[in-house]
Amino acid sequence: MRNNSSATPSVPIAQQSGGASRRPGRTDRKAAWRGSLLAAAGAVSFSGSFPATIFAMRGFDPYLVAIGRAAVAAVPALICLRAAGLPLLPPRDRLAPYVLIVLGVVLGFPLFSGLALDGGASAAHAAVVTGLLPAATAACAVLRAGERPRPLFWIACAAGALSVTVFTLTRGGGHFAMADLLLVLALLSAAVGYTEGGRLARETPGWQVISYALVLAAPITVPVTALLAVSTHPEPTGVSLAGFAYVGLVSMFLGFIPWYAGLAMGGIARAGQLQLAQPLLTLVWAWLLLGERFGVATVAAALAVLVCVAATQAGRRP
Repeated sequence: MRNNSSATPSVPIAQQSGGASRRPGRTDRKAAWRGSLLAAAGAVSFSGSFPATIFAMRGFDPYLVAIGRAAVAAVPALICLRAAGLPLLPPRDRLAPYVLIVLGVVLGFPLFSGLALDGGASAAHAAVVTGLLPAATAACAVLRAGERPRPLFWIACAAGALSVTVFTLTRGGGHFAMADLLLVLALLSAAVGYTEGGRLARETPGWQVISYALVLAAPITVPVTALLAVSTHPEPTGVSLAGFAYVGLVSMFLGFIPWYAGLAMGGIARAGQLQLAQPLLTLVWAWLLLGERFGVATVAAALAVLVCVAATQAGRRP
């Protein structure tokens, strides 16, 4: 009997139990940080979208750029799905969230943001205004994905939103311009699309999520693009073609692969806050590529939302 009891000592069992209880926490933290890194890669890709859109509109109609980028991105999406031996359309029981992605990031955001830029908003101004996007994405995540960040997260999120609002009102003489309203519609559209994509990416790889959305939208985007191409008389140049290629391949497809994966791994609300750093990156591209000049208020607003990134990450659940 003594040999049997000594063969099953209690201490190792307790140690094993303790190790099992700690291991998921470490795994969750690692997954959260990996998700943040992936989301950051997506944000860097998206940071060049506004300057590229401006370049594209130097030779193409704004509507053609907005719809055509999705038609261009549908080509690599279709190739990837075929190469993987997957069906070209998502499962029927997931059709509703994919429709929301189409309305949000495939059609809504490119259309509203492109019209805002065509209406006089600079890339720098548009970047700071859409700094509200992480706040909108977080709100959608609470409503649709059941996420519950810490109070510090919401405080930092509100601070970033307030900074952008004050900046917009200051630049607009105390009121919102039409371009600002279009940018608000753009960020709301993107917030819905980001949230639905992040939810789907928990079970489906990010590249499949955006590929399915692009192919699902193709019956609309391809014929509309063809119609606009023959009716708007485009005047392509090297610069406009490069801008069109960027928004079609990077902004509309490649950037979403790490972005959706990051939202799924790091949490839609928390990982999505990394996009608060995107306005500052866009300011850099606008200065380097477009020669845009911006004052102290623009830089201060961009830096304010950047500070919120660190605060929101500190508010992550352990």
